[in-house]
Amino acid sequence: MSEKLKFAVIGGGSWATAIAKMLCVNLSEIAWYMRNDAAIEHIEKYKHNPNYLSSVEFDTNKLRLTNNINEAVEYADYVIFAIPSAFLDAELKNLTVSLADKIIFSAIKGIVPETSLIVGEHFHIQYDIPYYNIGVITGPCHAEEVALERLSYLTIACGDPDKASIVAKSLSGNYIKAKISDDIIGTEYAAMLKNIYAIAAGIAHGLGYGDNFQSVMMSNGIREMKKFIRKVHKMKRNINDSAYLGDLLVTGYSVFSRNRMFGNMIGKGYTVKSAMMEMSMVAEGYYATKSAYKLNQGYGAKTPIIDAVYSILYEGKDAKSVFKKLTESLD
Repeated sequence: MSEKLKFAVIGGGSWATAIAKMLCVNLSEIAWYMRNDAAIEHIEKYKHNPNYLSSVEFDTNKLRLTNNINEAVEYADYVIFAIPSAFLDAELKNLTVSLADKIIFSAIKGIVPETSLIVGEHFHIQYDIPYYNIGVITGPCHAEEVALERLSYLTIACGDPDKASIVAKSLSGNYIKAKISDDIIGTEYAAMLKNIYAIAAGIAHGLGYGDNFQSVMMSNGIREMKKFIRKVHKMKRNINDSAYLGDLLVTGYSVFSRNRMFGNMIGKGYTVKSAMMEMSMVAEGYYATKSAYKLNQGYGAKTPIIDAVYSILYEGKDAKSVFKKLTESLD
C-alpha cells in the first residue's frame, strides 16, 4: 500500500537524512528537498550527505533531490518535515503550492517560535490542515544510531490510525521497529519537553552533579512532563510508554544528544551565544524552554525544572545557584 504512495522529506539535517535512509529501504522513489545546492551535488556524485550522517550511503536512483520545496511537496502524498522548528515558518513562506490535499507528518521536536505552537498545531491553525491529516514521528531514537543501523524504535502518532500505519510500515526495517499511537498532541509535546529536561541534565553534568542526582532529576522530569501534558491535552495515556519516558531518557543521557551537550556547556560557564556557536547545530530545547515557560503561565502546572532552565537561559541567572535551589524542590 505504502509503495503506491509518494513521500517527500523536507530538510537536509541528520533527522532528514535518517528518515530518507529508512524510506529508501521500503520505497522505490522519494523526493528530498534541501536548500544546500552543494550537498545535493555531493549526494548525486558520491551517494553521501557531506554534512550529516555521512556514513549513510544512498541509492541515488531512488532519490528525487531538489532545492525547490514546491517541487518536493507537489510530488508527494505524504510530506515529512524534518527541519529545526526555528526555521519552519520561513521555509513554509516559500510554498506556493497547496498543502490542502497532503498528509503532513512532523519529525520536528520543538515549538514554532513565531506562533508558540507545536508543529502539528501550527499546520492545523495556520494552514487549516485537519488533525486526521497530521501526524508525528517521535522516538526514542537518535538519527546517529539509525545511521549505524543499531536497533531503534519509533512512535508514529496520528488521529487516523490507517495513515499512522502507512508511515510506520514505510519506515520499518530490520533495525527499525515502529508502533502507532493516537496521542498526536501528547507525543509531540513530550518530544518538545524532553529537550528541556535534556538541557537540565547537561547543565547538571557541567556543574559537576553525578548520576545519582541526574537520576532523581529525570524521575522528577517525567512526572513534571505528565503534569504539563495533562494540562494541555487531557486523555488516557501511559507516561511510562517509550514515546514519553523512553524518549526523555535517551535525550537526557545519550552522547548524541545536542540538547544535553548544549546544557553541559552552559553548566561549564558558556554563554548561550557562545555555546550555540561552538556547537554549530540547533538545540531545539533552547527555543522550547521559552515557549513552554510562557505557555505554562496560563496552565499553571508545577514545573520547577522548566522554570530553572528558563531562569538560566533567558534571565541570566547563575546556573550553580539555580540548581542548588532546585535540589531542594526535587524528591
